Amino acid sequence: MGHAGAAAAAVRYLGYAPVPVEPPARSRLRCVPEDERAPVDPAEFRRVLGNFASGVTIITAPAPEGGPGPAGFACQSFASLSLDPPLVCFMVGRASTTWPRISRAGVFCVNVLGAGQDELCRAFAVSGADKFAGVAHDPAPVSGAPRLAGAVAWIDCAVHAVHPGGDHLIVVGRVTALGTDGTDRPLLFHRGRFAYLADD
Repeated sequence: MGHAGAAAAAVRYLGYAPVPVEPPARSRLRCVPEDERAPVDPAEFRRVLGNFASGVTIITAPAPEGGPGPAGFACQSFASLSLDPPLVCFMVGRASTTWPRISRAGVFCVNVLGAGQDELCRAFAVSGADKFAGVAHDPAPVSGAPRLAGAVAWIDCAVHAVHPGGDHLIVVGRVTALGTDGTDRPLLFHRGRFAYLADD
């Protein structure tokens, strides 16, 4: 009978017609004007959200041909997004000077840091320095973006989509390759400081 025929038969049997449902209206993106008080105090927002423990990553992109070296920045706002297709996402500030270089590359590698790599994270959190000086890395297999030595996992990606998110951008990446060394605990960030999982 097929889905359409079965649905029609169910309508006849039950004696009612389906009611069309209007899709919800899309919310309009807006910013808080200068003369309007923000609904949440930024310091309180940061304090409360700091209770959510997260992993720590470094997002890297390959050097352009004939251009400067590779790009990279420390990123706490990273998450898996979809299994089919395999998608991940990270958030980056609109004012980031590294994001335009990653955007132009169109590819990136997520390096999940391990316990003991907090100094590496701090080095990639500063602006203007040569972040890769003295940092061992090799090219990720598909993108060629730096895959950092000692990372507990790496995810090689192509930029899939970019969405606005307030003062940040939401970058969606389609996973092209990934792997883990399986030998170390991840580095965590909680309440404004680095933390580690307890030994089993």
